[in-house]
Amino acid sequence: MELTWWFIGIGLLLILMNLASALIARLPLSLAILYFVIGIAIGPAGMGWLSVDPFLYANALETISEVAVLVSLFACGSNVGSTLRGRHWSVPIRLASVAMLCTIVLLTAVAYWGLGFSLGAAVLLAAIIAPTDPVLAGDVRLLDHGDRDRLRFGLTGEGGLNDGAAFPFVMLGLGLLGLHPLGEYGWRWWAIDLAWAVVGGLLIGSVFGVALGRWLLARNGDAASVGGSDAFLGLGLMAIAWGTALALQTYGFLAVFSASVALQWTVTAVRSPSGGVVDPSSVKPADSPTAAANTRPAVPLQRFNDHLASLFEFGVVVIIGIMFAVVRIPLDAVIIIVALFVVIRPAAVMLALRHDPLAPGQTVLASWFGIRGVGSLYYVMYAINHGVDDQDAQRLLGITVAVIVASIVLHGISVTPLMALYERRKTRRTARS
Repeated sequence: MELTWWFIGIGLLLILMNLASALIARLPLSLAILYFVIGIAIGPAGMGWLSVDPFLYANALETISEVAVLVSLFACGSNVGSTLRGRHWSVPIRLASVAMLCTIVLLTAVAYWGLGFSLGAAVLLAAIIAPTDPVLAGDVRLLDHGDRDRLRFGLTGEGGLNDGAAFPFVMLGLGLLGLHPLGEYGWRWWAIDLAWAVVGGLLIGSVFGVALGRWLLARNGDAASVGGSDAFLGLGLMAIAWGTALALQTYGFLAVFSASVALQWTVTAVRSPSGGVVDPSSVKPADSPTAAANTRPAVPLQRFNDHLASLFEFGVVVIIGIMFAVVRIPLDAVIIIVALFVVIRPAAVMLALRHDPLAPGQTVLASWFGIRGVGSLYYVMYAINHGVDDQDAQRLLGITVAVIVASIVLHGISVTPLMALYERRKTRRTARS
């Protein structure tokens, strides 16, 4: 198809997405399902307008999916960054650490003993599909910066944290396959790939986020004035945090997320008369006009981040729909999908949250909404570009694409009715109390 018609077609699709969003919101479907169907329709299984060979375009797919994840991580950080209270962050931290580690261990066991993967390939597969996704989780994310719902906050924070937290295990899998140095007795993996890369990424992002936030406040006076062209400062912060993190051998995903959290916290934090910082979630707007003004977020910056993340979601899910007709899906994928969604994710979440005071219904929903997506696509393309042999690469890619598609369909169908039911019950409980 000629370039002119591509521009016309893409423009019509974007307008159609905007017009259809209100209708889709009333149906038990997510926009991701519609994007996926569009990819199927224009791909080899449909009209054949476009075909994407994942091995021929591996570098391009890795870059596109990486940028999509980075933008979504920044948007997630903006949504959860207005509070740093431990009682809010206990759920996402538990999900992104304990639950993800349990998921990796159990998936490795299934792949190694049940499906005959080598140990390195089993660890790599588990690390690729273990993290939940910030790109496709828009329907379970926080509704706004003031939303303190523990389920939504937990799933949003988990999506922001565990894409970066999975990286050490991707490197471990590559190391066990002989594609990455682990050091004698694994010292390099423990010291650099795990400890330094995780802690360093969080620190680098936090420093840049706080620095930019303080500069914005010094220039504009308060958070309510942060907007307009400042939205582009978010892209600059994202690029600097990501590039610096990679230059210092840390994880760019964690750096971008922590930079966004730190920026949002800094520009929305309430300054007490003594010059200290008070958590904005603990201050009622009626307490003082200054407090009310300072707790307002950088709304244009958040809106810009969310719109940019939605644009990348559209593009990447369409690509996944095109690839679905090209990638060979092995039967092993069915075992992995059932084990992951029905057994492993629920067990890992129950274990991670067993001492956390979430309501039983919230824990069940957190167990189900372990949405997989663009982060997994990035990791599998990263592995392919780092020399995984053809047989393992075909198998890893097929299972990963199958898991992503299953998540798009299953979670996309269930998210609207389940979250609507959850909100109705929460409203009734609030009214009774």
